[in-house]
Amino acid sequence: MTKIRLITWNVNSVRARLAIIERLLDQYNPDILCLQETKVQDHIFPTDIFDKYGLKHHGLAGQKSYHGVATLSKIPISSTNRINWCEKGDARHIETVFDNGLMLHNFYVPAGGDIPDIVLDEKFAHKMNFITEMENWSHELPKNGKYILVGDLNIAPLETDVWSHKQLSKVVSHTPEECRALNSVKEAHNWIDVMRHFVPEPEQLYSWWSYRSRDWRASNKGRRLDHVWCSHGLKDNMKSMEVLEDARGWEKPSDHAPVLVDIEL
Repeated sequence: MTKIRLITWNVNSVRARLAIIERLLDQYNPDILCLQETKVQDHIFPTDIFDKYGLKHHGLAGQKSYHGVATLSKIPISSTNRINWCEKGDARHIETVFDNGLMLHNFYVPAGGDIPDIVLDEKFAHKMNFITEMENWSHELPKNGKYILVGDLNIAPLETDVWSHKQLSKVVSHTPEECRALNSVKEAHNWIDVMRHFVPEPEQLYSWWSYRSRDWRASNKGRRLDHVWCSHGLKDNMKSMEVLEDARGWEKPSDHAPVLVDIEL
């Protein structure tokens, strides 16, 4: 068995967070690091920072100022692929296939604007179309493959994935329409929700806390927007999971905390 440590993190600008990225790498030493909202074009991505930690294999999908995903790995990558979701041309997904046969999909799903109505808000319509395309894509994946899906999916699907189900049920990221849609994606490939495999309901589980809260830890008004899923056949290979909440309190933090999963293959 080979042990693999994977961390996924919406870093909210990779160049603005280099100091705490290095702190994360020093402290947790991942074999695979998946970043979202990198906000940088591929040719100026700071790969040298990751190379010195052994993360010398890169799958990048970036653009200027917005969105962007990156998968950095100690494990050799045999191929990468980008899908043009919703034909928008934005950088919201990178597929990496590793030499050991593992296929990893790193996603940054659209946030969806402020109005949960596909007619009144184009951003919400984009989000729902994106999720529909993800469902169709998931359905077409071979059932016997070794797939892992990670990233900021911008939906907290369960009642205990938010600090108040009642107050947030009409707020984008936890509306019934979004929760049903994400569940359909999950069912389309019989994905395992790795985070909830280790922290089952009814325990609260969050990965994001708003910048608007002065004392985010005390108020604890969080949402679980970040996810790790695996194909059903990989369920027993998942050995542990932790939301690294302390990173949310580091200097100049992202509003998301990293999620760590230890895997044996």
